[in-house]
Amino acid sequence: MHLKDKVALVTGAAQGIGNACAHALLEKGCKVGLVDNNAEVGRESKNNLDKQFDTQRTIFIPCDVSHEEQLKDAFKKIFEHFGRLDIVVNNAGVNNEKNWEVTVQINLISVIRGTYIGLDYMKTENGGNGGAIVNIASLAGLMPVPFQPVYCASKHGVIGFTRSVAMVSKAGKYDVRINTICPSFVNTPILQSIEKEENMGQYLTYKEQLKDMINHYGLLPPPLIAEGLIKILEDDTLNGEVMKITTNQGIHFHEYGPSPFQPDKK
Repeated sequence: MHLKDKVALVTGAAQGIGNACAHALLEKGCKVGLVDNNAEVGRESKNNLDKQFDTQRTIFIPCDVSHEEQLKDAFKKIFEHFGRLDIVVNNAGVNNEKNWEVTVQINLISVIRGTYIGLDYMKTENGGNGGAIVNIASLAGLMPVPFQPVYCASKHGVIGFTRSVAMVSKAGKYDVRINTICPSFVNTPILQSIEKEENMGQYLTYKEQLKDMINHYGLLPPPLIAEGLIKILEDDTLNGEVMKITTNQGIHFHEYGPSPFQPDKK
């Protein structure tokens, strides 16, 4: 995909990975709809981007992605503002083991919903231009993570959903590629949650072990995740792939055996 003048929607775009992805997309000539629940930080983020890029190339939409109507409205506003939609980055995520339903709602259900809404706008059978969806998961979606079982489960779900719906998109000839990125620990505000009882609940007592794990794997800078995003978007051969990003191996792909069944549209 040639990215110049494409329109992207990025959730969780106010800071961290989402903000780095928005910046990288703008550098490639995209227009970007910034979606985030934190209105104050979101507007500040847009103002910072406006200092580097044309102000008309971004729009900020306050949105709680766990709220179905708010998410649908964000898609609608961005589509109406720019006149098209080519890229969706479902990035918004939380770590909350105490109120674990929130983690499932934001990390998994909202990613599923964002993917389906994006497909409604982009797939060619609906009159769309095709495009690409990238769901941000985690290495926690590929391995067990002690003291974060629900976060881990939500990310496993993102990977399984993404790989499966990518096969549907191919079989249905939607012309929309769907992939996922699984970073190791990233230097973002979400890491601060392991220090808080309201996030960790019964697992707060293990925060030192979690810190040891983070020190063992190291921290990735958010722009490296954005670099992975650009690689996926620009390579039209990628669909249903799981990109891993780690401190020791950088950007690479998880290898699976061949799927036993490949559906074809009859």
